[in-house]
Amino acid sequence: MPRQTESVVLHSRPAGFASKRVCFILLLTVLPLRAQTAQDLSQVKKVFVDSVNGGTGAKGLRESLIKRLRKSEKFQVVAAPDQADAVLKSSGQLWIKGYVATSPRSAARNRQAVYGGFLSVELAGKNEILWSYLVTPSRLSWSSVSDDLASSLVKEMVAAHDRKQQAAVASPGNITSEQTALHGAGATFPAPLYQKWFESFEQRHPNVHITYDAVGSEAGTHLLAEDKVDFAASDVPSSDADAPQPVAGPLRIASVLGAVVPIYNLEGLGQDLKFTPEALADIYLGKITKWNDPLIKGSNKSVPLPDAEIVVVHRSDGSGTSYAWSDYLSKTSVEWKTTVGVGTTLHWPVGKEAEHNDGVAALVQRTPNSIGYVELVYAIQHQLSFGAVRNAAGEYIRADLSSLNAAATAKAGGQSASASSITNAPGQDAYPIAAFTFLLLPEQASDNRKRSALLELLRWVLTSGQKECSALGYAPLPREIANRQLEVLHRFK
Repeated sequence: MPRQTESVVLHSRPAGFASKRVCFILLLTVLPLRAQTAQDLSQVKKVFVDSVNGGTGAKGLRESLIKRLRKSEKFQVVAAPDQADAVLKSSGQLWIKGYVATSPRSAARNRQAVYGGFLSVELAGKNEILWSYLVTPSRLSWSSVSDDLASSLVKEMVAAHDRKQQAAVASPGNITSEQTALHGAGATFPAPLYQKWFESFEQRHPNVHITYDAVGSEAGTHLLAEDKVDFAASDVPSSDADAPQPVAGPLRIASVLGAVVPIYNLEGLGQDLKFTPEALADIYLGKITKWNDPLIKGSNKSVPLPDAEIVVVHRSDGSGTSYAWSDYLSKTSVEWKTTVGVGTTLHWPVGKEAEHNDGVAALVQRTPNSIGYVELVYAIQHQLSFGAVRNAAGEYIRADLSSLNAAATAKAGGQSASASSITNAPGQDAYPIAAFTFLLLPEQASDNRKRSALLELLRWVLTSGQKECSALGYAPLPREIANRQLEVLHRFK
């Protein structure tokens, strides 16, 4: 079977198209899995490292990956896929974020580039993905950014291998052999992952075809209520998503964890910004109008912030991303809670509007001195800087897979597997603007074929599908929460 390579770029249809469907291209190489033998990460000893898809720095990333895998002594790197237990498929890229002066006497000539970037991997075994992950640079070092990414990635891979606690594989189910089409709509927050999941599911069940329109949480929920789609997606939690479902209304199933990050476009900064909740609230309230305002400067004392007007960007459509953003600000700012509040659609005091996560990221990307908020993968996709945010414990935390998991774990407190709101979660390592995203099923399915396909899709998403989410920067559900969602799924009739 020939290897098929997809582009690194995620994109949407140009403005003016009648359809609101967002089409995402996979980050990773699609490889035949027949030669591999491992059915679980714990069985992987021999690894073939495929070429890294991407632009600048891709070759160096592959070399660093191989070096770090060999140094770990946990895996043997082999020369060909047919010699391997599993294949490591990767995509990655590096870009210059800014410069830092290496000498105060001649800062213009003695400066060092500071790189941004990412490394995303999937470990493919026999018939399925065994593990996935995504990392961004953890330190400022232009000469070793590739090694830094590879080191972080392999460290996580070794730890996951040692835990040997992989999710159970979903049973084949009883999907009819007849052709079945499912149509969903809703949140843009998880759209890159959902598109990837649906393509993976179709490979295992070629008689099922799934389409998804990323139109926003609010619009998707309305379409489901009007019986115009088979399922919807929303980032808005109920008061307790694991509580008994209401007698009437859609069944809500938590599917994955994601992060909403503050993105910004400031030229030449050599450091990532830190944001307090007070600063974010006042920026979006229109009270802070300059980048060098003392409230921003206070948490970024060594950063040369410009004396420039802040261009605020927010969502124009009903959005679960806006819900998570406003939920966090309402928990941390009394003025925000009383004047703006929480919702998918808000009366914004200031700012320019853009539709969907992709639209906000694109507007910030082309607007100097702007700030916005998007799901993490959209920041990486558009090569935008995103700030660390002060959490409930007083720590400035950047969004990554580890801090997302910390938010979910800290909120549950080890006592209950709740998929309710986890913004401003306790815990030193918890990222404070984290959120579950949900798949919504109709109260009752009239078509037995579609009901069977939806049930099998959700079972796969909550088990094997969880192994695929980390490559795109989403965190898998904690085990207890995934098990609770499988229990909730029994109510779908």
